[in-house]
Amino acid sequence: MAAKSTATQKSKNSGTKTKDSAKAKDAAETTPLENAEKGFQASPELIRDLQAVLVDLIELSVQGKQAHWNVVGRNFRDTHLQLDEIIDAARGFGDTVAERMRALHAAPDGRSATVAKATTLPEFPTGEVSTTDTIDLITVRLEATVATIRRVHDQVDDEDPTSADVLHAIIEKLEQYAWMVSAENRTPAS
Repeated sequence: MAAKSTATQKSKNSGTKTKDSAKAKDAAETTPLENAEKGFQASPELIRDLQAVLVDLIELSVQGKQAHWNVVGRNFRDTHLQLDEIIDAARGFGDTVAERMRALHAAPDGRSATVAKATTLPEFPTGEVSTTDTIDLITVRLEATVATIRRVHDQVDDEDPTSADVLHAIIEKLEQYAWMVSAENRTPAS
């Protein structure tokens, strides 16, 4: 009797495994084409806007590193260290934007060719750059990145206030960096 019961149980388990395998196979076939998660999905416009922010953040971090390696002159150490702060922030913000895109079922594109083609930031000069020039160059790039975010902000907010909140935090910090960096080259107003 025990042998018959064991055989019957194995037969039932085999049928369950076959059904589970079929479900897993169907899921494996559809998951690459469809999102496994449900919920809000970004429109093509929202994806385009977040992608524009992402490429400028990536480029800001890369240009910041170029400046960091090649800055020379008075206040070298402070400028060198401040560039590291900006680079870390830009990388972190880029990661946040990319992960937000993934949460909205979009595929971020941070490949170097994509970034070079799509960024709004001007190219950073080669070779050594004085601290004074570096400060002006980085300020321009911070402001350009903020301009991109401000340009897309209202459209993003209309579709997805949560993504707009992410952009708010980025704007606040990058504008603070632009103010702090540019102050290095300013003289007091009379």
